[in-house]
Amino acid sequence: MTEIMILGINHKTAPVELREKLSFSESQLTRSLAFCKASCEISEAVILTTCNRTEIYVAGAGLELLQQSIMQLLAEIKEIDTAALRPNLYIHTREKAVEHLFTVTAGLDSMILGETQILGQVKDAYAKGNEAETVGAVFHALFRQAVTAAKRVQTETGINQNAASVSYAAVELAKKIFGRLDNRTVLVLGAGKMSELTLRHLYDQGVKEVIVVNRTKERADKLAHSYGGVAEYYENRRECLFKADIVISSTGAPHFILEREEMTAVMRTRRGKPIFLIDIAVPRDIDPRVNELDNVYLYDIDDLQAVVAANLKDRECEAVKARLIIKEDISHFHTWLKTQEVTPLIAALRHKAETIRQSELDVSLKKLANLNDKEKKHVENLTRAIVNRILKEPVLRIKEFALEDRSEVFVTSLCQLFDLTEELNGHLAPSREDERVGAVAEGGRQ
Repeated sequence: MTEIMILGINHKTAPVELREKLSFSESQLTRSLAFCKASCEISEAVILTTCNRTEIYVAGAGLELLQQSIMQLLAEIKEIDTAALRPNLYIHTREKAVEHLFTVTAGLDSMILGETQILGQVKDAYAKGNEAETVGAVFHALFRQAVTAAKRVQTETGINQNAASVSYAAVELAKKIFGRLDNRTVLVLGAGKMSELTLRHLYDQGVKEVIVVNRTKERADKLAHSYGGVAEYYENRRECLFKADIVISSTGAPHFILEREEMTAVMRTRRGKPIFLIDIAVPRDIDPRVNELDNVYLYDIDDLQAVVAANLKDRECEAVKARLIIKEDISHFHTWLKTQEVTPLIAALRHKAETIRQSELDVSLKKLANLNDKEKKHVENLTRAIVNRILKEPVLRIKEFALEDRSEVFVTSLCQLFDLTEELNGHLAPSREDERVGAVAEGGRQ
């Protein structure tokens, strides 16, 4: 029986300092997959490493041996004291391991519920395992089914349709005011992390004109260059306000940097042209009274967080639908996995039947020496058709019994009834390489 295990660490179980230590570089990932390929205990392996999680997925014959192998991998490749790491690790096995992968891939275990980036990261981890030849029949089916479920979640629910971060909520509000953003000019006051995140979302929406203002012009230059924009000195911020359609402010100043009186003068120069102000600083950068001015739309971080909170409630409702989809696709995988357990038995039964058919056919053809080649082929096809017809129903019943709780009793009885011990213990058991080749071939056909 193939066992499945996940050993991991994520944003829920460990701080970023510890997650960084367990993150795999490209070279470490290559070495780790090579370690798994050479391991006697590990038959299949995939390693998922992101900024928020590192998870090692393995399959093999025994759970205890699998865990020991993963710990040895971490000790050798990451040079980590695994004993000290244990309180922050989680280990899932069998059904829980499968459920965990499906939940992760669908974005239901992410820091932001329903985010879609993790799907691409899981697909990439699976592809690298495939390339390193550490993915066999079981993980081929497992990861393909998890990806299928995640895509269904994205298309059949609205879990990722509403903004779930302050920076993205700001962009969504800007779109409601202006519609298209690709013809808008963005002014960034301050070059901190929140400003950069919001600017990144705006850039993804097609914004091309970017001006960055910061007290340290070097930091302004760096941020502006990342998005094809220009940097300006802090003293020139009013002139920049004349040009801007969208203003992102996050300076860390202890007082307002944009007062109502100054904004009144700016709006006179703009002749009432609308402007969208996003104040994500704490303490606030922009005097809240500017919201009283015509065509000025000001949102501070509390406004944005209220939008996010409402959206997260919507996402939680959609997550209920997502979990039902996941449950259905997990069931499909478990059905496949259980039928795989009797595949060697079916192969052994077919092999024995074919051996008998071929032996009896050889004897009969010697007695029917007067038959020409066409007639001999007809006889051979007839015997093959009879054997296939006889085996059709038993093979279907074997697959059905595999889904029952006491399937091992049926398998043992069938082995004894047809005396299949020699076939099962012989060369019929597929090698690890055969499984990989078969899995890749199957993937190419789908």
